[in-house]
Amino acid sequence: MGKKTILFVDDEPNILSGLKRMLRSMRKTMNFQFAENGLEALDIMASEKIDVVVSDMRMPGMDGAALLTTIQEQYPHAVRIMLTGQADDESIMRTVGVVHQFLAKPADPEVLKQVIERASALQDLMADERLQELISKVDSLPSLPETYTRLQDVVKNPDSGLGDVAEIIEQDLAMSAKVLQLVNSAFFGLYTHIESPFRAVNLLGLDTIKALVLGVGVFSEMKSPVSKVFNVNALWSHSMTTAAFAKGIALQELDDKETIDNTFIAALLHDVGKLLLFSRMDTEYEQAVSRAVEAQCLLHESEHHIFGACHGDIGGYLIGLWGLPGVVVESITFHHRLEEYPDISFCPPVIVHIADCLYYKLNPDVCIGAAPQLNEPILEQLGMLDHVDSWIELCKKLQNPGEDND
Repeated sequence: MGKKTILFVDDEPNILSGLKRMLRSMRKTMNFQFAENGLEALDIMASEKIDVVVSDMRMPGMDGAALLTTIQEQYPHAVRIMLTGQADDESIMRTVGVVHQFLAKPADPEVLKQVIERASALQDLMADERLQELISKVDSLPSLPETYTRLQDVVKNPDSGLGDVAEIIEQDLAMSAKVLQLVNSAFFGLYTHIESPFRAVNLLGLDTIKALVLGVGVFSEMKSPVSKVFNVNALWSHSMTTAAFAKGIALQELDDKETIDNTFIAALLHDVGKLLLFSRMDTEYEQAVSRAVEAQCLLHESEHHIFGACHGDIGGYLIGLWGLPGVVVESITFHHRLEEYPDISFCPPVIVHIADCLYYKLNPDVCIGAAPQLNEPILEQLGMLDHVDSWIELCKKLQNPGEDND
């Protein structure tokens, strides 16, 4: 892969000078451009390919929100990052559907370097520029129509509370992904580890959620026609159950709250790439589904045949752009190909893989195409192969808590 080019936009020359000094050590692997205003930035964008744009919010003339909105429209392949020292409700509402990640200003040098390196690595991971551009355009994922309608009704009802809103959002894959993106953003000043969509909604607060739903429509309704071969309700049911399985297995085997929380979020979002592909390219995705069924091959192999990438690649790229923890992104990306995951251990990617496979072992009738199988060589390498039977029993109890599974 060639060197990536990063464009920084800030109206304060001293800030740009500081960035130039800070980034000097990265010049062997990346190119950097600097602009003092939005118009200058757009001139640079027009003259060369820019991979990542890092813009200040408050600038005279064209501010960061207007600049990044224009870049989203004209150069959708570029990763868009907002650097801001202050946030107000209007700024949040103007940028929440445009910006991939928000960073607090002044930026921690190491954090800024990590974000740039990670954004560049994600672009390398997604070699197909058509898909890269498609995913970079995504400001929100579509929700099930009935869930979307319920959410609108609840936020309009003055008697509704935050718990009512949270309950609806955590039942929808698209809404959960979006609130996790927002609450992990420095723009909201939360700086805390978020373990669930319910907690994310509570941290954002009812006023912000109402503004997001009614003001800028950051949550959207699925407009694609109902498919005869792909069921979005089934996708959400699978995601919720797999997340419960993954958390149960992690709790049984590990004593690290952050790893357990990340495992749950990763499992919840592990198939978000399917939702993205179906909502944006429904005809091609139905072809992939039909091919998997007819050939009785693995769905992710059929996706690769049609798109040159699978739902793990697509979902990992999107969630990575949205700034969720690296281990969550890795779990989504590698849950079907652990053999490619570097430095293997009993970690979230492995646990998500196990939970996903056990779901289809316990629910074979809902699998599209061939069922994914446990990577036994990896489990044997980790000394965990003899734990499989206990995990199966645990998952049976989690799936059917009122039944005797003996």
